[in-house]
Amino acid sequence: MRFKDVFSIIGPSMVGPSSSHTAGAVRIGLVAHQLLGAVPKRAEILFYGSFAATYQGHGTDIAIVSGLLGFATDDIRIPNALSVAGEQGMDVIFGQGKGLFSHPNTVKLLLETSEPEARKLSLVGTSIGGGNIEIVSVNEFRVKITGDYPTLVILHEDRTGIIADVTSMLKSERVNIGYMSVDRKGRSGQALTVLELDDMLPDSLIPALQTIDHVQHISKIDLSQF
Repeated sequence: MRFKDVFSIIGPSMVGPSSSHTAGAVRIGLVAHQLLGAVPKRAEILFYGSFAATYQGHGTDIAIVSGLLGFATDDIRIPNALSVAGEQGMDVIFGQGKGLFSHPNTVKLLLETSEPEARKLSLVGTSIGGGNIEIVSVNEFRVKITGDYPTLVILHEDRTGIIADVTSMLKSERVNIGYMSVDRKGRSGQALTVLELDDMLPDSLIPALQTIDHVQHISKIDLSQF
C-alpha cells in the first residue's frame, strides 16, 4: 500500500465550500483536461447521486468547468469559471445522469474539441472525500486513476509484447511503476493501459513510447502542480 501525505487527509488548498463537491470536482475536470489535451469546445456534464442533488448549491458545476479550463483547486478565477468558459467558446451543458453509478459523488463528462484536430473523450469520475478522486472509466474502458502520481494512459492494440516493450523502456529510464491496469474491448481489439509512476517522466520518453508498434495514443496526467 502506498501512503499519501497529510494533505490527502485534511484536503487540498482550495476555493470552497467542500473538498468532495468542489476540490475533488476540480481535480476530475483537470484529469479530463489533460487527457483531452485542450479546453473542450463542448462539454456535457452529467451528475449522479449526491452530485446531482447538490451540484449547484455546492458549486460542483463551477468546479468541474474550472478543471476543464485547467484551473487549480485554489485558483481565484473558480467563481467566474462559467463566464471564462463562455469567453473561451466552451459550450457547457449540465444534466442529471440516469442508470447505475459507482459512488454517490459521480460525474460523467462527454467532451469534444474543435477542428482541425477534433477529439472526443468520455470520462466517469468519483470524488471520494478530502479532495481525492478516482477516474473509473475513460472512453468506456474500465480504469482506476487517482491523479496522485504521474500517470501514463496508453491506447494501443491488443497485441503480444506491447506492455513488455513499454515497461522495458520505463526500466531503462529507471522509472518505477506503482500501479498498472489494463482493459480491452476484445481480443486483438483496442486496449487501454494505465500506469501510475513513482517518478516524473523524462521529456524524451513519451515520443519514444509512441514509436512502439501498435501504440495509438499516449496521454500524461500530472496534477503535482494543482
